[in-house]
Amino acid sequence: MRLLLTTSQGIEDLASVEVRSLLDKIGVPFRVEEKPLGVEGRVLAEVGEAFYTDEKGRKRELSVATYLNEKSRLLHRVIVEIASGSFEGISDEEPERALGRIENFVASLPVERFVKVSESFAVRSFRKGEHKITSVDIAKTVGKAIFDLLSRFGKPKVNLDHPSVIFRAELIGETFFLGIDTTGDSSLHKRPWRVYDHPAHLKASIANALIELAKPDGGSFIDPFCGSGTIPIELALKGYSGRIACLERYRKHLRGAEMNALSAGVYDKIEFILGDATRLSEHVDRVDFAVSNLPYGLKIGRKSMIPKLYMDFFSELAKVLEKRGVFITTEKRAIERAIEENGFEIRHHRLIGHGGLMVHTYVIE
Repeated sequence: MRLLLTTSQGIEDLASVEVRSLLDKIGVPFRVEEKPLGVEGRVLAEVGEAFYTDEKGRKRELSVATYLNEKSRLLHRVIVEIASGSFEGISDEEPERALGRIENFVASLPVERFVKVSESFAVRSFRKGEHKITSVDIAKTVGKAIFDLLSRFGKPKVNLDHPSVIFRAELIGETFFLGIDTTGDSSLHKRPWRVYDHPAHLKASIANALIELAKPDGGSFIDPFCGSGTIPIELALKGYSGRIACLERYRKHLRGAEMNALSAGVYDKIEFILGDATRLSEHVDRVDFAVSNLPYGLKIGRKSMIPKLYMDFFSELAKVLEKRGVFITTEKRAIERAIEENGFEIRHHRLIGHGGLMVHTYVIE
C-alpha cells in the first residue's frame, strides 16, 4: 500500500522522521520518501501489512492509515494512493486538452476497488502551479470519470457535503495524484482542542516542527509570544516533563490560551503568565528553551515597529536563555540583525510554508 502524506512545505524531513518512528513501533515493513516526484509538502510511505493482538488474543489487521491519522503530530492528511503520474506539458495546455488527459488517466484506474456502488462519494481537489485549469475544473472532471466508471456496476451516489468516501485529486506542477483521503474534510492540523482562535495562530503541525527543531530535553521551556497557546499545548500533549510557560501580553489571548489548554486537558501542565516579552527577564530568571511564532505583518499592525520589538526582545532573551531558541517570522532582516547584535549564533535556518507565505525559521544558541 502506498500512502501519500501531506504536511507543510519545508518540514517534509521532520514529518518523514516522525512517520518512520511511528511505523517502526508497529513493526511494519516500509519505505518512506520525501517530496515524491519532486512535490513539496508531501511524503510517500510504502507500507506492508500490519497486525495487532486484541484483548482476546486474536490477531487482527491494523489500518496503517488510521494509525497515522491518530498518532501523527506533523501530518495534515493521510491519503491511500490509487495512482500518480507525471503529466509533462500540462501547465501550458489549453483547458480542454489538459482536462481530457486527466479524465483519460482516471478512467483507466480500478476505482471500483476503493468505493462500493452503495457508498456515496465526492472529489476534493487541490492545484498548485501555473495552469489554465482550476481546482474546480479538476474536481468536476475526476468526479465525472469516477461516476462513469462506477455506473458499470450500478447507480453511483454523489454527496458533496457528507460523502462516505472522499477521493483526493491533486495537480501540483506537472504531477497528478489520485487517492482516497482517509483524514476527511478537516485537516489533522486543525486540532479538536482549539476552542479559541488567535487571529494569527500557528498551525499545530508547524508548532510541532518548531519543537522538534528545539530538541527540548526536559529543561524549562517558554513561548514568550504564546498567543492562543498552540506551541506550549502541543508540547504538553507530548508528555513533556519540564516546566512549560506561556507568556502573553494581551489578557484576551492569554485567557484564550487557558481555554485551549483546558480543552486539551493540559491546563495544569502549563504556567500562564500575563506579561511583555520585551521585559522577559522580569518574568523568568532563566529558561533552557524558548520557541515562538514572532509577531510580524498584520499580527503587529505597523511593520515599522518590528525592528525595535525584535531588538528589545532578543536583548532580554540574551539575559535568560541557557540552551536554544527557535523562532519563525517573515522579517528576515530584522530578526537576523537582532540575533547577531545580541550575541546569538544561528545554528539552522529554513523556510516553512504557513498562511500562504514562506516564513523564515531560525534555531539559535
